[in-house]
Amino acid sequence: MEITLLLLILLSATLLYITRWLATEITAALTIAALVLTGILSTEQALSGFASTATLTVGAMFVLSGGLMRTGALEMVTIQLARFSEGNPTRLLLLLAVVIPLASAFMNNTPVVVMMVPVILSLSRRFDVRPSKLLIPVSYFAIVGGTVTLLGTSTNILIDDLYRKAGGPGFALFEFAPLGLVYILLCSVFILLFSQKLLPSRAPLSSLNGDRHQQARFITELIVDGESSLLGQGVGDVFGVAPRFAPPRPAAGRHHRRVGRLPSGDAQAMAEQKVELLEIFRYERIYRAEEGKGLVFQEGDALLVSGTPSAIAHFLEQSGSRLATALEDDVRAPLGSLEQTVVEAVVLPGSSASGRNLAGLGLHREYELKVMGLQRHGGHRRSGLRNTRLESGDVLLLQGAPRGLQRASEALRLLLIEGVEGSIVRTAKNRIALLIMLAVVLLAAFTSLPIVILALSGAALMIATQCLRVDEAFRSLDAATLMLLAGTIPLGVAMRSTGLAEMAVVQLLALVGNANPVIFLSAFYLFTALLTQLISNNAVAVLLTPIALSLAAGLGVSPTPLLMAIAFGASASFMTPMGYQTNAIVMGPGGYTFADYLRVGVPLTILTWLTATFLIPVFWPL
Repeated sequence: MEITLLLLILLSATLLYITRWLATEITAALTIAALVLTGILSTEQALSGFASTATLTVGAMFVLSGGLMRTGALEMVTIQLARFSEGNPTRLLLLLAVVIPLASAFMNNTPVVVMMVPVILSLSRRFDVRPSKLLIPVSYFAIVGGTVTLLGTSTNILIDDLYRKAGGPGFALFEFAPLGLVYILLCSVFILLFSQKLLPSRAPLSSLNGDRHQQARFITELIVDGESSLLGQGVGDVFGVAPRFAPPRPAAGRHHRRVGRLPSGDAQAMAEQKVELLEIFRYERIYRAEEGKGLVFQEGDALLVSGTPSAIAHFLEQSGSRLATALEDDVRAPLGSLEQTVVEAVVLPGSSASGRNLAGLGLHREYELKVMGLQRHGGHRRSGLRNTRLESGDVLLLQGAPRGLQRASEALRLLLIEGVEGSIVRTAKNRIALLIMLAVVLLAAFTSLPIVILALSGAALMIATQCLRVDEAFRSLDAATLMLLAGTIPLGVAMRSTGLAEMAVVQLLALVGNANPVIFLSAFYLFTALLTQLISNNAVAVLLTPIALSLAAGLGVSPTPLLMAIAFGASASFMTPMGYQTNAIVMGPGGYTFADYLRVGVPLTILTWLTATFLIPVFWPL
């Protein structure tokens, strides 16, 4: 009975992690509650994830990374090295292949990429290189760099913790390095040879000038008020059969600006950038675009439209409509100067905006900001924006003063990728921050002191030396990752205590029979790598580590190779934007689609899989 209940909890949690119907933190909390309420675990066992050395170590590493980020240590190094590239994209990629993996080997991957996005955008403008050619490589370099050391990624820390709790010796700081260094070399060579051909050439999302074809499309909501030239016009006449925006004709008997005839340059621009009607909101009823073709626009209609930033601005100007700032806090105001004040903001992992809808953020009331649109996973949602709940990786098109944008960025954990400085760095402290991080690494490598104690001490020193304020240290903690660890670690305990792990091993052994252990290791790695494209690498590690430990005992082989297959397979998140946080972060700034990740990620996943199959048994004999 317990095994059946645990299977239901595992399947439900996995489904919620894949679909993201609930925030990661909520799913983790519900998992803990379910394990206690069903009697599978005691309260102390279910809450063991909060006191786990893995959770504490990962939290301390977030603070250490936050100190390096706030002092701009990596940014300064990168900018200096970038000067040697002299604008050559291949040379720039080669330099990034050195700097980012080195930083990611000792810092959490997410802060590394967050720090690098504004730098890459700045370098792209300076050298006239499309950021879409650089940002996916930045994410991949950070991913493979994290595989080199125990501290490089929370997955390695988690697997080490689970191994020790199972009675194993755990892993040394550089035990992952042999294959990790091969991964860096393999990824770097692949990206240098093929990324320029495989990756798209797209302008930054926030580029309001330049090639119109390259601009990403956003959705936003507009209001037809009493001064709009749309009043009295048919929806089908204005947006056409497609339905796409065509310049409307003024209604008879009304005095509005003339928008029926545009200069040839504007006509060509509208042909290239069309605003698409998605839905009409009228009297609490929602009309899909195809349903509303026979309607006539009325005062108070709310239009959900899709378009590029400049196309939306052009439509607002020509139609006399207003941006529905009710999206934020029920305050309507006219749109200001789009060309000067609009930026994009990426919702970072751990943002307090994640899981909240736009209507509840109070962006206009608190920061005097307007939301012009939303982009998610390279596309746009076909539902009202008022009730849209934000997710990590979403890109908001914001309008406001630089001061308001900066305040919102710090308070809500948003990455401003254009137009405003992302943070105010304390460059005077960057040497101190680097020394603290170096001390943690050296002591972990050459002493027997527990890494969790070293990481906590380093985090405390970051605050004591004023590299980081206390409030900044708390903001640097990634709540989603920490709650995920706290919620999934008890699942591993439950799998062992109920015998589910042993049952899975029996079935696997019956399936593979007398197959060569190397073949099974290869299949185990591939399964891990495919599963991590859909759910968190930490969740994958927790689910598979107990099985690997029991399987090693059943096969009579060392558990280390199987654990290494999980560690490296769980970090091979190259094929989807949601498989790894850094992939989601660069999606909006790079203007990427799912296809872009598949185009580069599939061959890279195959290469790393074959490499791991041959080298794991060499470095860690079965």
